[in-house]
Amino acid sequence: KPTRLLYRMVRDQSRIEDIVQDSFIKAYRAINNFRGDSAFYTWLYRIGVNTAKNHLVSLGRRPKAMDNLEIEDIENKWPNELEGIGRNYVHMLSPILDKVCHNLKILDAVESIIGKNILICGTTLFIKNPNEKGFVSFHQDAKYIGLEPHNWITAWIAVTDSNENNGCMRMWSGSHKKKLQKHNQKFDEGNLLTRGQTVEDVPIDKTTPIALKAGQMSLHHPTIVHGSGLNRSNDRRIGFVIQSYIGSNVDQVLGKMYVQQARGNDIQKFHEHTERPKKLMDPNQVQIRKKANEELSKIFYKDSTKKGKY
Repeated sequence: KPTRLLYRMVRDQSRIEDIVQDSFIKAYRAINNFRGDSAFYTWLYRIGVNTAKNHLVSLGRRPKAMDNLEIEDIENKWPNELEGIGRNYVHMLSPILDKVCHNLKILDAVESIIGKNILICGTTLFIKNPNEKGFVSFHQDAKYIGLEPHNWITAWIAVTDSNENNGCMRMWSGSHKKKLQKHNQKFDEGNLLTRGQTVEDVPIDKTTPIALKAGQMSLHHPTIVHGSGLNRSNDRRIGFVIQSYIGSNVDQVLGKMYVQQARGNDIQKFHEHTERPKKLMDPNQVQIRKKANEELSKIFYKDSTKKGKY
C-alpha cells in the first residue's frame, strides 16, 4: 500500500524504492513516538507522504495535493463512483473535500458577497483527462439549477494547475449584469454540461482566461457567461467546484436539495440537511448521496425530453 500511494505522488519508478526505504527507516527510528492515537498504517502513511513531499521539493517539483490523491483513491478502489451523475456531491464521500468546503478563508470570501448565513448545496468534479475531447460550452449556471433568488456564488478550486493549455475557464466580463440568456440544448459529444446548454455567439476576444495554480480559487456569479476548452496537455486537469454556496434565503424552486450548514443559521429551512462525512466512502453517506443525486438529476432535466450523461 505505501508503495502504490507514494508512486502516485512521485510518478517516478526509479526513485520510489529509495523513498519507500527512507520512509521505513524514519518510521523505525521514530517507533517509540508512536502512541497508538491512530492506526499504525495512518502513522506510517503520514511519514511516507512527508518524505515524498520533501523529495519533490528538493527536485523543484510541486507535491501532489491530498485532495487529488483522495480523488484517485476513490477512482481506484470504487471504479465508476465518480462517473456521470456521480461527479456531484463528492464532498459527502470525502472528508478531505468536505474540509475544503468548510475552509475558513473561503467562507470569509463567500460571506463578503452573500452574507453570514451560508449553506453548501452541492459540489462537482470537473475532470478533463489528457487529450480527451472534454469541454464546457459557454453558459450561465442559474439557467437550469433552480436556485432563487441569486444570492449565491460558485467557488472553482484548482486541484491541479488550470491554464489555457489544459482548458481553464473563460469568463465573459460583465455578462452577469444581463438577464438570463437563451441557451440551446445541444447534448453534444464531449460537452461536460448536463444538457450541453450553450449561449451562442460569445465573443472570445472579450472573455478572460482564469488561470489558476493548484490550490487557488476563483468565485463567480450565477449569471456570468463562462465556459472552457479542451485539455491539450499530457496531464489531467481537475477542478473541484462548490456549486454552490447559497444564502439561507435561497430556495430550490425546481425540486429538492441536500445542504450542509457552513456558517451562521439556516433561518428559512428550505432544504434537507446532511451530516459531514467522518470517513472516506462511509456507507450511510453513500446512500444519502445517492438520494441527493437522484433529486439533483430531476432538477437538471426538469421539462427536458432528453437526458444526458451527467
